[in-house]
Amino acid sequence: MKRKIAVAAALAATLFGAAACGGTAEDEGATSATGTVDGKGKTIKVWLMVDAETAWKDVVDDATKRFTEATGAAVTVEYQQWANHLTKLDATLAGSDVPDVVELGNTEFSKYVFNGGFAELNKGDFENSDTWLSGLSGACELEGKTYCVPYYAGARVLIYRTDLFEKAGVTAAPATYTDFLAAADKVQAQNAADGKFNTVYMPGQYWYAAMSWVKSTGGDIAAKEGDKWVGKLSTPQSQEGLQRWVDLVKKYSKADVTKNENEQGAIVAQGSSAMFYGNAWEQGAAEETRKDPNDPNSALLPTKVKGKLAAAPMPEVPSFLGGSNLGVTQKSANKELAAQWVKYFTDAKSMEGLIKASALPNSTALLDKAATDNPAIAPSALSAKASWFPPNAEKWADVEKASVLQTMLTDILTGKKTVADGTKWADEQIAATLNEV
Repeated sequence: MKRKIAVAAALAATLFGAAACGGTAEDEGATSATGTVDGKGKTIKVWLMVDAETAWKDVVDDATKRFTEATGAAVTVEYQQWANHLTKLDATLAGSDVPDVVELGNTEFSKYVFNGGFAELNKGDFENSDTWLSGLSGACELEGKTYCVPYYAGARVLIYRTDLFEKAGVTAAPATYTDFLAAADKVQAQNAADGKFNTVYMPGQYWYAAMSWVKSTGGDIAAKEGDKWVGKLSTPQSQEGLQRWVDLVKKYSKADVTKNENEQGAIVAQGSSAMFYGNAWEQGAAEETRKDPNDPNSALLPTKVKGKLAAAPMPEVPSFLGGSNLGVTQKSANKELAAQWVKYFTDAKSMEGLIKASALPNSTALLDKAATDNPAIAPSALSAKASWFPPNAEKWADVEKASVLQTMLTDILTGKKTVADGTKWADEQIAATLNEV
């Protein structure tokens, strides 16, 4: 469930204009998902990513069956590929034959919300909406209105070598951040003779991790004050969390401070790292590799760490979630029917199906059940209880494109800037970009 902000080529000015969209959410008000709608003779089109077809098609089919029984409407589900779904969506939304429901990655949604591509929804119509995962719902909220519904998630966790923990006398996964540091000290001492050993593999431009540490002490990246965005990394709370992360990297990691986390699974697989912070699926990526890296169907081969890894929540550090949301397109001719299908597909019954398929449900109220019912996802379920989302600003993608946070982190780790100077510089860059007209 890799989720990065993937911004396609800039949309044409008319793509989501009033004429193209047939009005705005402000004009029409929120779309209800609870009204009585006669759907006989009507068909709604749903775009889901291929994950749903391969991992929980039974959940899709069940929600559709319940929806059709209640409304009389038929449903056509078309499964999309991650490689080209945004390009395809942009082209489709520019025309008239649009899907009624669309799934997007949580970090992909903001662009389309700001461009008016999705209809406003009545949040209270959807089950567990008061306990939606904030790492998903953050992309759905704009100026007090809701434009999408959280669907499913994956969380970042601490992944560690059980054999190295045992040799160092660490008998359990850390329950507190102090426990985590104590475990790291013991493991590091046990492997001090290996000059290339990573007690905690943490590349210097892993900004999702760094900002999780910022969030852990009450810090923030940026916030809107009045009609202006203000950088918040130089606040005492943010600097405290960032300093904790910097101290961690400098003491325990030999990772390249100019690289991101994209290759960490493959690097840990080489056997010279005791811990890393990654998506839960990265445990499997570290334990097995494809015989032919370019062929997704080639045989899986065990690595040096096969059977030696376990996962646990990173204590006291909120997780940046990967995952997906669902929205009703502004140009849909069947908005209420579409919203009702989303309601069925994201209710507690559907969430139970997703849990069985090892996906995280969309609500904090369901995470304990997920951890109990499916022990395989327990670490990520517990991690997802506290989650966060980047500033939901129209130009946040431009901040990412400019690598502001990555540059700040490398400058601090190389000694080019102090934490105070680095965060001050980043705040200035973030504010200038987010407020650009």
